[in-house]
Amino acid sequence: MKAAVVRANEDVRYEEYPEPEVKKGEVKIKVKMSGICGSDIPRVLHNGVHFYPIVLGHEFSGDVVEVGEGVTKVKVGDRVSGAPLVPCMKCDDCQKGNFSLCKNYTFIGSRIQGSNADYVVIPEQNAVPFDASISYEQGAMFEPSTVALHGIRCNDYKGGEYVAVLGGGTIGMFTMQWSKIFGSKKVVVFDISDERLALAKRLGADEVVNTTKEDFMTKAMEITEGKGYAYVFETAGQPATMHIAFEVAANKAHVCFIGTPHVDLTFTPAMWENMNRKEFKLTGSWMSYSAPFPGEEWELTAHYFATGQLKFDPGFIFKKIPMAKAQEAFQMFKTPGLVQGKLLLVNE
Repeated sequence: MKAAVVRANEDVRYEEYPEPEVKKGEVKIKVKMSGICGSDIPRVLHNGVHFYPIVLGHEFSGDVVEVGEGVTKVKVGDRVSGAPLVPCMKCDDCQKGNFSLCKNYTFIGSRIQGSNADYVVIPEQNAVPFDASISYEQGAMFEPSTVALHGIRCNDYKGGEYVAVLGGGTIGMFTMQWSKIFGSKKVVVFDISDERLALAKRLGADEVVNTTKEDFMTKAMEITEGKGYAYVFETAGQPATMHIAFEVAANKAHVCFIGTPHVDLTFTPAMWENMNRKEFKLTGSWMSYSAPFPGEEWELTAHYFATGQLKFDPGFIFKKIPMAKAQEAFQMFKTPGLVQGKLLLVNE
């Protein structure tokens, strides 16, 4: 088969590669779409892979073309997305259903062959079937949706309250939508881009706040009549939004950091006192899995995409590029601010 093979730093070659074989309990998928995740960028551009050569790709969709012995979850012809985590199922965390916390896992597209290829083989349990009314583009976006929903679960979310989503990227948009699906009083998206905020409004945000405006905090608090937000989700992984989270949180709020920072993060004593005085609860969120594996994050994404309650917008996608041009696709990330949205690699 053909695959986009990472041979060395900044060296992705579309070339012949051994086609994976299906074993007992496994499923072979003909890949239609494979998204480039933010975590893939340092793998290609900054020597971030575990080994060379490797085929990346862990946000994907396609059709089942072969099933191994004993497979019952899917059949040939099914349209599926793939959950990329392969937990050990034996450690204490796995036994408790905390698969995201498994330390003995492997991972499709970073530790074993991924979806930037004609075909990928995955365990049966990792195949997530979805309705034919859902596009392959949507199917490749299951993982960011599930990351958002996992954050909702980690934050002990309940409806009927004000919700702040800090960051208008893909995960932020899904976090906003899940908050609404499960009954927020009002959900507000914060971002620096008017274009992203317009997308948030199209997808159902009740209010939006541009944090580049001088009086943005005044507006943000006025929306809640000065009380602040009972649930705060930081999805950008930026120091600025992480600081804002401490400011907009209400007394006894629940604050969840879904975003991953890539620079040092510091708080002044006055900033930190926000947490002490408000007595809010701060938690993190990692990946997107729960019991039974891969979890309701994946099941509900398939369901709510099919009903249309979880919306998909063309604005999610920056560009679709042929798999054969994967090298050019990754080079685009070297220009700061160029790629706005998801970049999908397409098998034509």
